[in-house]
Amino acid sequence: MSDDIRAERVKKLETLKAHGIDPYPAESHRTHENGAFLKSFDSFLHSHEQITLAGRIMSLRDQGGIIFVDLFDGTARVQALIKKDEVGEDSFELFMEAVGISDFVEVAGSAFTTKRGMNSLLGKSWRMLSKSLRQVPDEWFGLKDEDERYRKRYLDILLNPEVAEIIKKRSTFWNAIRAFMLERDFLEVETPVLETKTGGAEARPFTTHHKALDMETYLRISTELWHKKLMVGGVPKVFEIGRVFRNEGMSFEHAQDYTHFEFYEAYQDARKGVPMIIELYRTVAEKTFGTLQFKIGDFDVDLGKEWGSYDFNDLMQKQYGFDPRAVDLQTVRARLDIENISYEPNADIGRGVDLLWKKIRKTIGGPAILTGIPVYLEPLAKKSAKDARVVDRFQILIGGSELGKAFNELNNPLDQRERFEKQQSLRDAGDDEAQMADFEYVEAMEYGMPPIFGFGVSERLFSFLLGKSIREAQLFPLMRPKV
Repeated sequence: MSDDIRAERVKKLETLKAHGIDPYPAESHRTHENGAFLKSFDSFLHSHEQITLAGRIMSLRDQGGIIFVDLFDGTARVQALIKKDEVGEDSFELFMEAVGISDFVEVAGSAFTTKRGMNSLLGKSWRMLSKSLRQVPDEWFGLKDEDERYRKRYLDILLNPEVAEIIKKRSTFWNAIRAFMLERDFLEVETPVLETKTGGAEARPFTTHHKALDMETYLRISTELWHKKLMVGGVPKVFEIGRVFRNEGMSFEHAQDYTHFEFYEAYQDARKGVPMIIELYRTVAEKTFGTLQFKIGDFDVDLGKEWGSYDFNDLMQKQYGFDPRAVDLQTVRARLDIENISYEPNADIGRGVDLLWKKIRKTIGGPAILTGIPVYLEPLAKKSAKDARVVDRFQILIGGSELGKAFNELNNPLDQRERFEKQQSLRDAGDDEAQMADFEYVEAMEYGMPPIFGFGVSERLFSFLLGKSIREAQLFPLMRPKV
């Protein structure tokens, strides 16, 4: 928008002031939402009740002594008629002189049906609520550039009904999860975002400085360790929906800060709990999208069918010819080279095996449960009673990606200490995604921790079911500032 156009709008603002009108009053006199007005229009038409509607002017059409105004308040659009012989000549002329598209106004009047049968509001008076200094782009063209859409997300929401619907679905999604957990007597908790050590996942953290305590702190990458400390404290069933932060790459399914859901239940076994997770996915999908059938990438996914099951080691052995539970680093690196998969020079067996696994994972549409994860890939899960080389981790596979993990949580403090020490050695060797050794957490475990069933899933699930990138599914994705 040119400076001349903005200057012209500032002049209109001054015109309002010259007429003794506050361009930004503190209150509105609106009596009904636009959606409610349209829903009960016939009743209002017969009662001749005086109504005041408000909203942003999305379009404005001057036809001589009548101005047709489309008002949008977030619930619906309503056409309002500003007629010179209804509002008076002075008020009509002021409207013509000082009001424009994008302004917020309220119109008082009564229900009225136009000759073309449009349910409308016939104005008796109007009032400025907020004078805009910039005009919203033409809604027929809107914002086409993706960078500009994300940078000016507020305009994208206003002009693109699909984006506005994403916001509603996103709210429904998280509230469906919350309702599901509360109905099962889980306690919703809120745990610290700033930490002195990060734990609960393998990820590079964001670092910041705590001025008051003069120390380095981190934005959390998970809520897991806090929740399990609550288990030590005798709280048996908890969940949290909150923001986590991982200083890693950006992709269709990866963001650096996103909403994450975790729950933990004491005295429960994940094998018995997995059916509850399947029920959770089906319930949330039905409430949010009204269906259990989705098109995710090249996959047709039906959450309502019987979920499949896979063993990690069987898949890897079939694809690459080695058993991940007993493989050496040389074999892993040789296979990475054959598959033309790049890796860091200091990549250990775990990092290499994970890179190879991701290639297989992309071919699985699901829904399915993956088991048999080697111990070195999961520092916080209990070892399997049947095979101590693997852990009791149950991974949800949907649309070629991991969309949730369930665990029988590790509650042996000696085992946990050993795994933390292994992770710390990886960090000391230069792997800044390895977990930090949190021996205060180990100390908490030493007071006794019950058997625990844990589960976590991020908003990636929402974006996949929506069929959009995770950035598109977020309200305000992070953008680099304009130079």
